[in-house]
Amino acid sequence: MIIVMGLPGAGKSTVLKSLKTEYEILNWGDLMFEIEKREFGIQNRDEMRKIPIDKQKWVQEMVAKALSKMTGKILLDTHCSVSTPSGYFPGLPFNLLNLLPVEALVLITANPSDVAKRRVADPTRKRDQDDVALHDQMNKSYLAAYSAFSGAPAVIIENKEGKLEDAVAKLHSLLK
Repeated sequence: MIIVMGLPGAGKSTVLKSLKTEYEILNWGDLMFEIEKREFGIQNRDEMRKIPIDKQKWVQEMVAKALSKMTGKILLDTHCSVSTPSGYFPGLPFNLLNLLPVEALVLITANPSDVAKRRVADPTRKRDQDDVALHDQMNKSYLAAYSAFSGAPAVIIENKEGKLEDAVAKLHSLLK
């Protein structure tokens, strides 16, 4: 399993959708959303980060246990950290990361001002306008911790504005 992470608006899902690969692409947030919609009645993905942390932890655990049973070539689209009203919350707590067969950890990042513009321009989401630069720094710190804990290599790919194909090519080269 290769875990691909990034800020909301950095373009990780766009990079993954543009990738031609035999890997199965799974979205951790989609899996969590289905559980939270059923269990807590949330209506959209942007409400997920606002439910109490103990409930988020429970849902993360349910998803991690399901993913741990999967086999084959998997690219997992997720967040390195989540900006919640309580502070930054790890997207992959160590106890759950330990359940997953991680081959590599990839952080898709972008210029913070580009990320902020992408968020504003996306009419499908209701994203908070948090401090993008700080969140990106937090993600890089979490990435280093996840790599040290799991022993999996960490790769940072910059998704520059107008250069999607470069980011896709870098991720594709990692899969070979």
